[in-house]
Amino acid sequence: MTSLTKAEASHRAGAISVGGYRVELDLTGTEGVFRSTTTIRFSAADPAAEVFFELRPAALHEVVLNGAPLDVALLDDGRFPLTGLSGLTGLSGLTELTGLSGPAGENELLVVADMPYSRSNEGLHRYTDPADGQVYVYGFPYADQAPRIFACFDQPDLKAPFSFAVSAPEHWQVLSTAEATRTAPGRWEIGPTAPQATYLTTIAAGPYTSFTTDHDGIRLGLHCRASLAEALAADLDELFDVTRRCLDESHRLFGVRYPLPKFDQMFVPEFSVISLDHPGLVLLREQWLFNSAAPDSERETRAVILAHGISLMWMAGLVTNAWWDELWLGQAFADYLAHRIPSEVTRFTGPPTTFAARRKGQAYDADQRPSTHPVSVAGESVAAALLDLDRISYFKGHSALRQLSAAIGDEALRAGLRLFFERHAHGTASYQDFLSALSEAAGQDLTRWSDSWLKSANVNTLEPELAAADGVISAAAILQTAPATHPVLRRHTLDIGLYDADGTRTALLRTVVDGARTEVPELVGLPVPALLLLNDGDLTYAKIRLDERSQQALPGLLAGLAPINRAMLWCQLLLAVKDGAYPAAAHLALVAEMVAVEPELSILTEVLEQARFQVADSLLDPAERPAAVARIADALRERLAATGPAAEEGLTLFRGLLDFTPDAAELAGWLGPVELPAGLALDTDLAWRIRLRLTALGGLDAAGIEAAQAADASSDGALGALRCRAALPDPAAKEAAWNALLSPGELSNFEVFALAGGFWQPEQEQLTAPYVVRFFEELPAVAGKQGDLVLDLLVKALYPKHSARPETVRLARALLDSGQLPDSLRRAAADLTDDLARAAAVR
Repeated sequence: MTSLTKAEASHRAGAISVGGYRVELDLTGTEGVFRSTTTIRFSAADPAAEVFFELRPAALHEVVLNGAPLDVALLDDGRFPLTGLSGLTGLSGLTELTGLSGPAGENELLVVADMPYSRSNEGLHRYTDPADGQVYVYGFPYADQAPRIFACFDQPDLKAPFSFAVSAPEHWQVLSTAEATRTAPGRWEIGPTAPQATYLTTIAAGPYTSFTTDHDGIRLGLHCRASLAEALAADLDELFDVTRRCLDESHRLFGVRYPLPKFDQMFVPEFSVISLDHPGLVLLREQWLFNSAAPDSERETRAVILAHGISLMWMAGLVTNAWWDELWLGQAFADYLAHRIPSEVTRFTGPPTTFAARRKGQAYDADQRPSTHPVSVAGESVAAALLDLDRISYFKGHSALRQLSAAIGDEALRAGLRLFFERHAHGTASYQDFLSALSEAAGQDLTRWSDSWLKSANVNTLEPELAAADGVISAAAILQTAPATHPVLRRHTLDIGLYDADGTRTALLRTVVDGARTEVPELVGLPVPALLLLNDGDLTYAKIRLDERSQQALPGLLAGLAPINRAMLWCQLLLAVKDGAYPAAAHLALVAEMVAVEPELSILTEVLEQARFQVADSLLDPAERPAAVARIADALRERLAATGPAAEEGLTLFRGLLDFTPDAAELAGWLGPVELPAGLALDTDLAWRIRLRLTALGGLDAAGIEAAQAADASSDGALGALRCRAALPDPAAKEAAWNALLSPGELSNFEVFALAGGFWQPEQEQLTAPYVVRFFEELPAVAGKQGDLVLDLLVKALYPKHSARPETVRLARALLDSGQLPDSLRRAAADLTDDLARAAAVR
């Protein structure tokens, strides 16, 4: 479908205003489609205006404008033109029929169509649970997929009330952004809602299991498919507690109450994103509903995800971005608040540390790739704007807001938020509206801050420069650099920590770095520290370099630093490895030492994952890999042996060992008679993790995988078996997995994840070498056959990142130069190729 441009949206917003939608959905059919009947009431500023509505049907049956049938053949590439708009009078009969109301003089549009169900999160997703055969559907309208569910004027600034009438099997229930009422067996009425954008409008239907409670006048609901009800019931107290606390804190922060009478959170299957945060109905990936044992680090991440959705009830639902290129604002602020709020009001105190260890590093990586862009960037079409909504938007945006809080003070930031919501509640607003509210609250013009932090790309590097005499600092400065391609030097508010040889922090100084060189006279006269740490507390967003003395002291002092600083330094060390400034082998040796002492599970989890899947698999010389991986596995075994059965870290350590162990006999024993270490129980999650690693090492064959799947009829079992089959060290299995991945329309999004996740294995490099070449040869043909979402997932999951060799880089660049890739895919491929080239250079 042609992507809506900003100019087209502006014209349409000036030409019409939408009074309301009435959507009737019939979900009782079994032919792969559902009936969608949409009535839209809208007014036209000029009856001669020409506008269009969007729709992506399987079959369009009827279009009626103001009582006059239109030729359905006018639908072209998802757009249907409307001309001859006129005012109507005496609409009482139509109002009675549709449930819409409004002043005389409005237009009424009726559209009847059959719409296709999706398996790839494009429109109304339909899923059959392998555990019990039950069917579930949920809407995925984001970002421009609403026309796959109902006819609409699909742009964020044409907000309108929605009413739904849904026909469904009698044993189903239906949920939406407003309260749903069962009016007859198999018949549900919803709404009208408050005015909301089309991309924030959804329904979900099926035999979901539901749990509800009330808090502060708000009905809270948690929902999942029936086969997962036991897992949800086990975590009800924690989930409701986090929800209540985050709602209360949001009320306090924003000064505006949550605007709806209910707040539902639903765990849904085959969900490509972490969450979709519609007003009153947040959809969540089932990954965060734990069927097996889960460490606190995962529960903390789930709390962050819940807080993110709650924040967006204000930052997207209450006040909506006027156009897609400002969607970043709500997402960046929600991510910032999602890590802040739980750390302040729930038992999970570690989200800022986890962010420093995980997501901030993802922003640094993205910000140095060819596609880097400012956090705030103009998008002239929906496709262009969404292409720039990425880790830079979310995580650099989050980091910039944390830096802003440090610069202007937390009270000013909160006051600016309250002012913004007071002015724009229930409407749309721009980033300039937001900046004006913040500037007013802070008592200063924040334009310069905005231009350098949000309107410019890439990342600065900060490095200390010290002179010393007789063990005392005689001169001190901070040097700031920027790449020649993005030569912007920013103003950084940060703390400098000084640590002595036993790890005691002897001084903490707040300073502002501005320009290429910033003198720090406050350091003069202090004893030369063993470690001088720029960005102590991780307040700013920059690459941090250590002076030579600090580099030498770091391995001995790292374990004793505060968690936020350990996380920040591990992130910086990984960046240094990727820059070729720190050896990959030294990094892995430090990881092996860290395993023995790191108490913070989020740091342990992230550092181990980065060590295995980035450093060992892509950045380390392949000849050094077996010894480095075995050394970390030995360290994990040693700590596990000393870990008691009730220790929280046992599960995290064991999962890490499964990634690193090269011992097939050890793995096979854990599936059989050998007890797991640290008193762990062999649940289904651990069993499939063991099977995957065992399969890759040649210790489990196809018959063993089939037997395991037969014993586990769940969706996790089906996906686990797919992943294992792709990991088999067998030419026929690789060919079968490859053909399945590249065949259009055969796999759901999660089946793509599973097969691609098992395909490349470092121990099978010779077996999969031909597929490295085939990836670059066959990708152009696949690009024309897959939907955009699945294609993006496929390319990122299947790209041969492990093959960081000059010959692979040449293949990748030849494909980019050939002009055979569509623009959206070319961008992802160019970024992945840049990562590959950097890894090859480091090796």
